[in-house]
Amino acid sequence: MTDDRARRGYRTGSATSCVVALVTGALLLLTAPSTPAAPGAGGDPAAARHTADRGGRTWVGTWSTTPTAVPASDGTVFEDQTVRQTVHTSVGGDRVRIRLSNEFGDRPLVVGEARIARRAGGGSTTRIDPRTDRPLTFGGRASTTVPAGAPALSDPVDLAVPAGSDLVVSIHLPERTPGSTVHAFAFQHNHAAPGNVTGAADIEPTATFDRWYFLTGVSVSARRGAGDSAVVAFGDSITDGSDTGVNANHRWPDFLAQRLRSARGPHARGVLNQGVSGNRLLHDPNPPAGSGAEGYAAYFGQSALRRFDRDVAAQPGAEHVVVLLGVNDLGHPGTTAPASEEVTAEDIIGAHRQIIARAHERGLKAYGGTILPFKGDTFGFYSAENEAARQAVNRWIRTGGEYDGVIDFDAALRDPSDPRRLDPRYDSGDHLHPNDAGAEAMAAAVPLHLLR
Repeated sequence: MTDDRARRGYRTGSATSCVVALVTGALLLLTAPSTPAAPGAGGDPAAARHTADRGGRTWVGTWSTTPTAVPASDGTVFEDQTVRQTVHTSVGGDRVRIRLSNEFGDRPLVVGEARIARRAGGGSTTRIDPRTDRPLTFGGRASTTVPAGAPALSDPVDLAVPAGSDLVVSIHLPERTPGSTVHAFAFQHNHAAPGNVTGAADIEPTATFDRWYFLTGVSVSARRGAGDSAVVAFGDSITDGSDTGVNANHRWPDFLAQRLRSARGPHARGVLNQGVSGNRLLHDPNPPAGSGAEGYAAYFGQSALRRFDRDVAAQPGAEHVVVLLGVNDLGHPGTTAPASEEVTAEDIIGAHRQIIARAHERGLKAYGGTILPFKGDTFGFYSAENEAARQAVNRWIRTGGEYDGVIDFDAALRDPSDPRRLDPRYDSGDHLHPNDAGAEAMAAAVPLHLLR
């Protein structure tokens, strides 16, 4: 789904070498009870989940986000600046590494220095605990150049990383660097400051923004053994956290990670958020002129079928994927996409079948989330035809037996007096995106036995 509004304003300042153009907004989707389906066929689940390094340690993703391009109108440029960004861990470990991406850059990304630390206590998003500050290297070097279109993985570093804690990654960009690879709707305050202040205990930012630049993953390893694994939440703005509290970590995958940490079990489960506002199963962003979406459609991300291998199958330790997609496929055509891109329920089901097949090929268990109700939404998505298609897709998810399990988000969040609407207790106000309480209810709808 898609939010045509620039709903949130964030502070931007100007340093001589930085222009940070702020765009914020939000978008869409997810779904609860469990009906087991056929187990995943094809591939070796253990091989898909657990890849050990040369030291025999297994790596599991603790945080991730989806990289997207930026629209031509985005003028964000960094030069001789430090970008300091906060991420919230889902699972802990005693070693850590990061993943950078220059996927949408048209020139090499030069990183002068990068460091990682735990965030200091209190409400500050700029201050680190100096006792935990660690330099990051890439192939043994303090600096690295990431080719256009490529990612870069840091070397492992010893650092005690508690589950459910905040890590701060500071990256110095010494050269003129367009902010070309981004996750635009972070619901997290991040910052830029002049010069190389990667090791500073605190910084004085010249810009504060609701985005993650170039940083797409953090993974950890621990001495617990080879049983830890990750759950990938694959969705749109509803998974991304649209309309939940900024700096609160109240996205539904965050609440799911809390539940998993509280549950007893021999192994830890990372939860990786691969939600993208405005994302669709079948189409890349394609806003028609005059739709109002031209200025930010690039942030919607490549179609789910296109990004699956990068965003799901390649995640460290991935064992499970929860799929909550389809509402934007129904709602975008004729609003923020050409009417010619209209799809049927059968088209959406076919896309889900592709995701199931590709997940099983990689040894992943796939769980289908039912599409939330959206009657009365403020984006113009709702129609009798779209409601009928939603019901048809949800009926197939619940009864088709093709997913390895069902998460009925629809049943958990619909209004008992009108099941075509969100329950007012869970409605953010746009009648499409859940609020913080709704995100918590979504996480509560996930049967934890599926993820054991």
